[in-house]
Amino acid sequence: MRSPALRHVITHLITPLLMCIGMGLAYMGAFVTPEPHHLPVAVVGSGPQAKVFAQTVKDKAGDRLDVRTVATRSEAVGLLDSRDITGAYVPSAKTPELVVASAASDMDATAVEKVFTPIAAGQGLPLKVTDVAAPVDDDPTGQGLFFLLIALSIGSYASVAALGAAGAGLAMRVRALLALGVSAVVSGIGALLAGPVFHLAHHGLASLWGMAWLYSAGILFVGVGLHTFLKRWTTLAMMVLFVMLNFTSSGGLFRPDLQNGFFGTLHAFWNGAGFVEGARSLLYFHGDGLSRNVWTLIVWLLLGLAGTAIAAAHERARGRAEASVTAAALAHVPEERKAEERAEEEAEEEVEETVGV
Repeated sequence: MRSPALRHVITHLITPLLMCIGMGLAYMGAFVTPEPHHLPVAVVGSGPQAKVFAQTVKDKAGDRLDVRTVATRSEAVGLLDSRDITGAYVPSAKTPELVVASAASDMDATAVEKVFTPIAAGQGLPLKVTDVAAPVDDDPTGQGLFFLLIALSIGSYASVAALGAAGAGLAMRVRALLALGVSAVVSGIGALLAGPVFHLAHHGLASLWGMAWLYSAGILFVGVGLHTFLKRWTTLAMMVLFVMLNFTSSGGLFRPDLQNGFFGTLHAFWNGAGFVEGARSLLYFHGDGLSRNVWTLIVWLLLGLAGTAIAAAHERARGRAEASVTAAALAHVPEERKAEERAEEEAEEEVEETVGV
């Protein structure tokens, strides 16, 4: 390609085109065709009739359902609280009942209802649906936490682009302190959105802010560390890690049992799932499973801190190598070339920040 300017533009177009492909594959692969996949449900009853009924449901559903029996309704409610099941069917000769916890996943509750409604209708009976953990009235679908995750993520990974491009000349310890401050601001904005603005959190707002800070700080420190090595490709890497793979596996719209195995596997340890499931535990399920999800966020933060430390050591080594270049050698560089290099660096910074946002 003869024109350096045209080659420069085409090179920078690679990033948004790869984002287009990645976003399409990730979002459409995760969300377009949700199907139950070993959806855990329970049938309440301890006698032979309950076991036969449960086996009949399992035989008809195949791999779509995992069916167990539990002795009592209270035991089923306990399993719903711990999110070990998504629904429990209580047989009755008059009014069979389906017990769900829609705060864990409105989509799961809907899927379970679609399974058991025809069964009750086939017996000529109305199905009573009882929601033992419904979202707050300000968030009727329970998806507000997912959109809060999006806001926190954008504020965090877009800030990485700004810190990496505009702050490239700063010492790593300064960038690390800036990342610490930005994460506090981003998580504070998230707490305001979840509390006073949209009322997603009717209690536990301070704890929710703490999880938001862990989540945001993890992203920022991972990004600051990566930028030392990836430069302008950092934005693409951040999009892959914290948008394409993160949003799709978070469980904010569909939990793993409505997705394929790939996203279900990521849900077990990805940081977005740690935040969403941790927030659900805090707000709706009496803290059940909260510590496990907080540890997920802590591990991601520790990975980010380790990456930043490695990047700092690399920059120090590179600085010592560059210091060996004499000022006299630099003086021989034509002023025109210096101006061209500065212009190219400024253009690259602008493109990186624009794509990052």
